[in-house]
Amino acid sequence: MNKFLEAIANVFRVPDLRNRILFTLALLAVYRLGAFVPTPGVNTAALQDFFDQNRGSVFGMLSLFSGGMLERLTIFALGIMPYITASIILQLLTVVVPTLEKLSKEGELGRRKITQWTRYLTIILSVLQSFGIAIALQSSDGNFVLNPGVGFILMTIVTLTTGTAFIMWLGEQISERGLGNGMSLIIFAGIVVGLPHATYSVWENVFVTRNWPPLQAILILIGMIAVVGFIVLVERAERRVPVQYAKRIVGRKVMGGQQTHMPLKVNAGGVIPVIFASSMLALPQTLTTLPWVKSNEWLSAILASIAHAEPLYAVVFVASIIFFCFFYVSIIFNPNEAADNMRKYGGFIPGIRPGKSTADYLNRILTRITVVGGIYLAILCLIPDIMIAGIKLQHLPLIGSWIDTNFPRFLLDGLGVQFYFGGTSLLIVVGVAMDFVNQVEAQLIMRHYEGFTPKAGRVRGRRSVF
Repeated sequence: MNKFLEAIANVFRVPDLRNRILFTLALLAVYRLGAFVPTPGVNTAALQDFFDQNRGSVFGMLSLFSGGMLERLTIFALGIMPYITASIILQLLTVVVPTLEKLSKEGELGRRKITQWTRYLTIILSVLQSFGIAIALQSSDGNFVLNPGVGFILMTIVTLTTGTAFIMWLGEQISERGLGNGMSLIIFAGIVVGLPHATYSVWENVFVTRNWPPLQAILILIGMIAVVGFIVLVERAERRVPVQYAKRIVGRKVMGGQQTHMPLKVNAGGVIPVIFASSMLALPQTLTTLPWVKSNEWLSAILASIAHAEPLYAVVFVASIIFFCFFYVSIIFNPNEAADNMRKYGGFIPGIRPGKSTADYLNRILTRITVVGGIYLAILCLIPDIMIAGIKLQHLPLIGSWIDTNFPRFLLDGLGVQFYFGGTSLLIVVGVAMDFVNQVEAQLIMRHYEGFTPKAGRVRGRRSVF
């Protein structure tokens, strides 16, 4: 504990690191101020009730990434989602568009060009989304708009698009002058802002309403800690493929000859497969709110079978996560290209022939660890869903009655743990926190201070003691 407190003290002893952290916190505070500035002409109370009734739809996911601002339709209601969508679109197009593929290989200049195109696409998506939101609010029966008309539509487009552009600017400033990835930290801030309410919910359920016995609260807390530890373990896990470089004589110098490794992360896709799978399954639940869907009994029954907490939902969700894991990994890592680059620089994997054999070997390893990563993401997302709403196995045909009689109720109906972070948000929170701590530690080590992990052989600075 003393080592940890000493590392915290060292953070504020380094002027540049201290200024970066304070700058990051200041911009995050500016972002959170937008949660209290509503868009003109909106009935926020009626809109809040609508989102409370549609937590399982795509609106719930958009509200998650906007930090709850979409529920009140504040000036930052679109959040960072247009930027994330634009980044994913350009990343996918890099594989199929030769111009983007060439730019991605041109180093810093190409990266800046792609970033500029991402900004333009973000603005276009923001305009389209804000226009859709304005039209949807006006045409709905919820009395969400106080003064409908063209003026409200234009005001909504200008307000929400400007808010998204400002958030994008905040994220870029944090990444450039602060500490950590600005966009990730903005999402992180939007999620953890609900932590005080979560703590109060636990207190209320245990000590006020007494809906939970103290032992249940303790078990839930232990489970949360175990899940966070599991995330940290897998997110840091990697398969290290040994690579040997042959010795080459260039003039009078001997180059190469060293042995290194190629790290392949178990969860290379991060949270993106979960976002894709959640978005795909949230779309049918959004369709159930449409009048023509409600009037069609056959279509309503099909959509009800893949509703949240249904067995078919869990099966499709797990299959979708694993599929998108393979899909995304195939985009960001090409075994054939890696094998060719290795051969160009005189590298080889011991016991494996260069060229096609190396590519096949890397592909086999990548397939195995991607399956493990997909199962890990599926488990991570299903555990909180089961704790919140259970899994309705009693709805299965033929054996549903037997399951309803013999299975425990907490598995079928859930525990009603509304405070528990879902799989997507929990993965983002832990991943961003780990990345932030790693960057702080790197800054400390660069200045010869001891980091947060003393066993790694850090160098103690002269002023690293109290």
